[in-house]
Amino acid sequence: MTVMPLPTAQDIESVQLIVGMEVHVELSTRSKMFSRAPSPAHAAVGGAEDTPNTLIDPTVLGLPGALPVMNREAVERSIMVGLALGCSIAARTKWDRKSYFYPDMPKAYQISQYDLPLCFDGAIDVPAVDERGNIDLSKEATRIGIIRAHLEEDAGKLMHEAPGGGGGAPIDFSIVDYNRAGTPLLEIVTQPDFRSAEQCVAFGRMLRDICRCLGVTQGVMQRGHMRFEPNINTIITLKDGHLIRTPIVEVKNLNSFKSLKGAVEFELADQPRRWLGDRKEMGKGMKVTRGWDDDRGVTFVQREKEDAHDYRYFPDPDLPPVVVSEEWRERLRAGLPELPHVRLRRYVKQYDLDTKEAAALVEEPGTRELYEAAIEAMVGLAVPASRAGRLAANLLLQAGGKRANERQVRIDELGISAASIAQIGTLREEGAISAASADELFGLLCDASQVAASARELAQARGMLIVRDDAAMGAWCDEVIAANPKPAEDVRSGKLQAVGRLVGEVMKKAGAAADAKTVREALLKKLGQG
Repeated sequence: MTVMPLPTAQDIESVQLIVGMEVHVELSTRSKMFSRAPSPAHAAVGGAEDTPNTLIDPTVLGLPGALPVMNREAVERSIMVGLALGCSIAARTKWDRKSYFYPDMPKAYQISQYDLPLCFDGAIDVPAVDERGNIDLSKEATRIGIIRAHLEEDAGKLMHEAPGGGGGAPIDFSIVDYNRAGTPLLEIVTQPDFRSAEQCVAFGRMLRDICRCLGVTQGVMQRGHMRFEPNINTIITLKDGHLIRTPIVEVKNLNSFKSLKGAVEFELADQPRRWLGDRKEMGKGMKVTRGWDDDRGVTFVQREKEDAHDYRYFPDPDLPPVVVSEEWRERLRAGLPELPHVRLRRYVKQYDLDTKEAAALVEEPGTRELYEAAIEAMVGLAVPASRAGRLAANLLLQAGGKRANERQVRIDELGISAASIAQIGTLREEGAISAASADELFGLLCDASQVAASARELAQARGMLIVRDDAAMGAWCDEVIAANPKPAEDVRSGKLQAVGRLVGEVMKKAGAAADAKTVREALLKKLGQG
């Protein structure tokens, strides 16, 4: 009998990545999912969650006689996310007990949803991104199917290093903190439609923007408000045409886009190597759970993954089913705001912004609201809407972005009002101030002591207003042209970039009495290029 040699690395023709995502979103309700204990995901809790085992009650701990009561607000927030993801909303859903024991699950079961999830059968189009992760609207989007979005309670946290004063020193036991246990948790499960790490990250960013726009979560990644668990495998095509499907790996609890990208890329590279070593292929009981080591940039084995029947799901006897009426569902649908990805496309089309500018404006809800209010105020000052959108974007992203970066705050936290931004933009549109003066005015109006000041009065008091004196402008241009014959002649011969030196010289003479755009136009006209 002839024994065929096993394939080697040289026999691999190609490797295709297959990824489905599970995303856990902590909902920022005031209380927990099934009790009145404060939720650490709510902004009002502040730093209270940092003191272990303080946000608990008998229901969270599963003490005898303590019964769960459903948090209606968590259900409504979940429905809103489901609607935003194009999901159908179940008319009737129920609660199930998912039985397993870890020290961070005090009841030895988790209240979740199994066969009747609240949201199901959705889809969303994720824009293409370039190699730097920037959205590229010129390329076709990828449709990502949403299998389900079900509501459950979060588990607590196990710590294996000494907290606080222990300085992160290793310990020979584990510490459990139940503050997070019972927090409303929406688990969103996608189809295995991702074919690159960049697509996974783009979806993660998009989902975070949607959830924050809806106001359902704070979305602070460092506090675990969103956690990604990609399910990754590959299809290896051998040169003889055989296809090998590697076992699915679920990488747990990734709480940054960097770690999500790193874990997916590592598995893409490592799974073919593993197959060459163990020849294991996808099949029942072959799924493995792995963790992510951010320092080393590798995944590591945690445990073999259970199948659904291992959890012994059964309906929770203490909680009634949830009936979602058509009126309830449609009321929530009517209250949905314009979603970030829709708004981004509108900004690009309506205000002639590039996608990077639009993405920066829609990312933070507060910045987005300030931008919209500034446009509205500028239109009220007789600036056309299309121009108002461009002027407001320039001011927020340039003058605002610079100061926000310096102060380590969001743009909407700088203290400047939409009315002040509109006044500055209007002065620029009129040609009454220069770009440098607009930047300076923006900074001054971020100061609380100047909140009531008028941008025009402030500009006048500081000598920023440009005085339209055509005779003076003509004289300054003539002087500069006479003193700089070589660049002047270059401009006359069509080398328009040479006008930059002449503009600078005129600006020195004009000071605050002119802006660069007006000076350039005057020089080009005198040199026969206007």
